[in-house]
Amino acid sequence: MNDYTDEIRGYFLGGLKRLVCSNPAGKDEPYKRVVFVQKDKGFQKESYTETQVFHKNLTPAEASEEAVKLFGAHMRQLNLTIEAQGETVNAEYKVSKGGKVFVSKHKEAAPAKEQQLSHNRTKKYLIPEGSPLPALTDMGIFTKEGKVVASMQDKFRQINRFAEMVDDGFDALPTGRPIHIIDFGCGKSYLTFILYYYFTEIKKREVRITGLDLKKDVIENCNRAAERYGYENLHFQAGDVKDFVSDTPVDMVVTLHACDTATDYALAFAVKQKASLILSVPCCQHELNKQMKTDELSVLTRYGIVKERTAALLTDAIRADLITACGYKTQILEFVDMSHTPKNLLIRATKCFQPVTVKRHMLAEVKRAAEAFSVKPTLQKLLEEE
Repeated sequence: MNDYTDEIRGYFLGGLKRLVCSNPAGKDEPYKRVVFVQKDKGFQKESYTETQVFHKNLTPAEASEEAVKLFGAHMRQLNLTIEAQGETVNAEYKVSKGGKVFVSKHKEAAPAKEQQLSHNRTKKYLIPEGSPLPALTDMGIFTKEGKVVASMQDKFRQINRFAEMVDDGFDALPTGRPIHIIDFGCGKSYLTFILYYYFTEIKKREVRITGLDLKKDVIENCNRAAERYGYENLHFQAGDVKDFVSDTPVDMVVTLHACDTATDYALAFAVKQKASLILSVPCCQHELNKQMKTDELSVLTRYGIVKERTAALLTDAIRADLITACGYKTQILEFVDMSHTPKNLLIRATKCFQPVTVKRHMLAEVKRAAEAFSVKPTLQKLLEEE
C-alpha cells in the first residue's frame, strides 16, 4: 500500500487534473464521493453527501495528504486523470475487502497536431472564447482578457455542450411572451448564469429564471452575483423541490445533479406543469439500488458495482419512459465524456403529442421492468398520484 500512496502523492505534484474518491468503505462514512479538481496552483476539494456538497481550497501537498488518508481507509476506489508530456492518462485504483490494491491505467490516443489545429480552427461554439460573460471569468474559465484558461478547456467544452442541448430544444418553447424557467438544485448556479446569457444575449428572448437550492448561503451568493451582473430577471431562493409552488405556468425545468429522488420530484413538477422543455442530469440514483431483487436476472445484482450501475441505468430508463408516457419526446444523451464523471447522462424531453398506443407501450415497459426487479420508483408513485 505504501508504494501506491507515494504514487498518488506524486500525481498531485505534477500533471493531475482530477481525482475522484468513491465507493465508501462503510455505511457510516460521511461522504459518498470526494473530488479533487486542479485549480490554478492548487486543488479544490468537493465532498459530496447525499444532499450537499462542501468545497475546500488546498495546496497540492495538502490535497495529496487528504487523498491518501481517504484511499483504503474510507474510500475503496480512485479514478484520476493526469496530463503530462502531451499525453493524457486515466488511472483506476481499487481496494478489495482483503486490502489488495488493483490498478489499471490507459492512455488516451491524441490526434495528430495538424488535425488538432484544424479542429480548433473549425469548431464554432455557441458561447465562444471572449464572450462578455462575467460568470465565466468568476468561474476561472476565462481570463480577464476573455481567453480560455488552459486547464479549463474541458469545462469550457462542457458548458458549450450544455448550451447546444438547450439550443436543440429551443423551438419547443413558447413564443410571443417571456419564458419562465425553474432550475432545481441550482448549487453555485454557474450553468444558470449561462442559461440567462444564452436566452437574453444569444436568442434575444425575455426570460424569468428562478434557481432553487437547499443551501441558504449559496443562494445569497447567487443573488449577489446576479445583481452584480445586472441580470434583472434572474432570482434565487432557498427551498426544497418537494415544497416548491410556482405562481405562474413554467415553460422549462432544469435539474442538474439533484441527488437521488430530488430528480424525481423535479421531473414530476415539470410534467404537472406541462413544461415545454425538460433538461435533467440525474445524480446519486440510490433508490432502486436498495430495492432491487431478482431471481431471473441475479447476474445483474450479485456484484456490488454492477448492481449500482444497473440500478442507475434502470432508474433513468424508467424515468424516460414515464415522461414519454406523459406526452413528451424523450432522449437520453451523453452530457460529458465518461473520463470526467460517471454521472454523464442527460435526459432531454420536449412536449409533444404522443398517441395512446405509445403511452400504453411505455407504461407496459415500466411495469415489466419494475416487476422484474421488484422496484417501485418515486417518479412512478408521484405521477400515479396525479
